[in-house]
Amino acid sequence: MEQFEQIRRDRDREGLSIRALAERHGVHRRAVRQALASSLPPVKRAPVSRPAPKLGRYRAIIDGWLEADRDAPRKQRHTARRIWQRLVDEHGAEVAEATVREYVRNRKRAMGWPVGAVHVPQVHAPGAGAEVDWGQATVLLGGTATVVRLFVMRASFSGAAFCQASLVETQQAFLEMHVDAFEWFGGVFEALRFDNLASAVKKVLKGRRRIETDRFVALRSHYLFESQFTTPGLQGAHEKGGVEGEVGRFRRNHLVPVPAFEDLAALNAWLLACCESDLERRITGRQVTVGEQWAIERPLLRALPAERFDTSESAAPRVDAKSLVTVRQNRYSVPVALAGLKVCVGIGAREITISHDGAVVAVHERLHGKFGTSAQLDHYLELLARKPGGLEHSLALAQQRDRGAWPGCFDELWAGLAGRYGRSEAARQMVDVLLGCREHGPAAVELAVRGALAAGAIDGRAVAILARRTQVNGRTEPEPLTGLDERLAAHQRPEPDLADYDQLIGATR
Repeated sequence: MEQFEQIRRDRDREGLSIRALAERHGVHRRAVRQALASSLPPVKRAPVSRPAPKLGRYRAIIDGWLEADRDAPRKQRHTARRIWQRLVDEHGAEVAEATVREYVRNRKRAMGWPVGAVHVPQVHAPGAGAEVDWGQATVLLGGTATVVRLFVMRASFSGAAFCQASLVETQQAFLEMHVDAFEWFGGVFEALRFDNLASAVKKVLKGRRRIETDRFVALRSHYLFESQFTTPGLQGAHEKGGVEGEVGRFRRNHLVPVPAFEDLAALNAWLLACCESDLERRITGRQVTVGEQWAIERPLLRALPAERFDTSESAAPRVDAKSLVTVRQNRYSVPVALAGLKVCVGIGAREITISHDGAVVAVHERLHGKFGTSAQLDHYLELLARKPGGLEHSLALAQQRDRGAWPGCFDELWAGLAGRYGRSEAARQMVDVLLGCREHGPAAVELAVRGALAAGAIDGRAVAILARRTQVNGRTEPEPLTGLDERLAAHQRPEPDLADYDQLIGATR
């Protein structure tokens, strides 16, 4: 465009010939004539497709395959790549895949096949709806590559999204994630749109009718939202394209490269921080940020119920002779005083809570799979006080080491005690040290053990004395007395100031 303008200016101002203009601007004389004839360059002609002679005798074969596909299942029809592979493998064709793709695309369009998905633009009222979906991602948890399930709930109007990870995609996790999402959003949307996942749908009927699971109906009844389900199959995914795209966007933007976390709780804390930061982003085509749209939508949500929906299941197993209860084919420890008794177990997607006589006696991270055991060392200390020899090879100690909850200084103390008193007495004193953690706290006892080792006091009693001293020295200052008699208040004096003490010492030298 600029070159045409300059050619026209040179002709107008200097009266140069066509040949001179062509030489000056380094173009063909034909281009000069076009510039002098019109200020706009001519529209470029569309390239004419080559006849593709190598494909010639295979066109009828391709057409036959495409016709046969009309009666084939939707997921078992020929793709352009599959057609190219069959031509090469079965007919020895020497033709490029791109040539086959172009021909198949044109033939499908000519035969009336749908080519590419076409969607109708949608608008959503604030607070009217949200979409829910599961996705997957790989992360490093405790140094191990783990596939986690990402639960995403996305507000249709603002685009604000809640994302949390779960190790399993069970109904219980599904329900718990809904409760967490409503609390993060601070309210409940009028309607939620789902695909036909088994956690919510027991049976798909004709049209949009569904038989829903009892627990999902209970969740819906508690929060009073409306549930909407998409058409089964791939077509239904386009009916909640907002959350489908959100899962991929969230994964690409926050989980690439593959991140590492200490545990699932750390991962979920990170995901929540990402959800908050995403409120500052701007969706393509919008003039305001997601957070600004959310500020409009948030007040229109239905208020949360007074009570949180209880998603846990309950069980009443009996504690066995190893102070373990079996829940969903996995075992969890409880205090040994409860052996032989029945306890009440609250089964959550992430935690197992065990109670007795209305008091919580144990909380474990839920195990998934079968025949796993979660044992806590504190539950066995009363028994180990009578049988200290069982400490060294106990499962609870091995698991505490694996969790990184067993300080290295405890092993140093244990080795020193064994060398001084023998293995049996060393184990007994180590049990006493662990019992001290209940009274003084693990941090104070660990500090006391380090102090005893530094002082060369290899003895459990020395650790107990240091732990008590640490606790006393660590107490907060008492609050000042108030409401004193006026006679006593008259004797209040300011605290002494020793800031000038160094000057006094210097003056006496």
